[in-house]
Amino acid sequence: MRPESRSVKSRIVIPAKHMSTKLAASTFEDLEVYQVAREFRKAMYRVAKELPDIEKFSLASQMRRAALSLTNNIAEGHGRYHYLDQIKFTLQSRGSLEELIEDLNTCEDEQYPPVNRVPRLKQKGWRLRQLTDGYIRYLREQKKSEASSSAGEASPLYGDMASIDNDSRFSM
Repeated sequence: MRPESRSVKSRIVIPAKHMSTKLAASTFEDLEVYQVAREFRKAMYRVAKELPDIEKFSLASQMRRAALSLTNNIAEGHGRYHYLDQIKFTLQSRGSLEELIEDLNTCEDEQYPPVNRVPRLKQKGWRLRQLTDGYIRYLREQKKSEASSSAGEASPLYGDMASIDNDSRFSM
């Protein structure tokens, strides 16, 4: 591939304080809920690495899967065009978060090595739960305020077919 033909990934970061309810994040990485979830996922991976060998293929493995599900579902939901799909995936993410908080309870009950950090991690988890609930409320409000049930780009394939004639994407 020639250097001049490579596309450069651009990322627009919109500070949360400047976002209006009508302005959506351009990528899932711009969402505050994703950013906080990503940090929580990294913390849970560290916990999983510290667990005793007896938990290597059970609790540690389960924690890694739930932590990955936490961020994956936010990202996948953001990529969906319908608010109901976005909400569904965010609810799945929230379920994974609660599973991780229960895993922290198990660490505490079993006195596993990161036991001294469990209260702080649970506090971060519950804060993430608040952000997740806020994001779900935001999506529900957007669904109510929009005439269409689509959260993504309007497609001429579903609208006025005459507009396709003037769309360079469809011309040869």
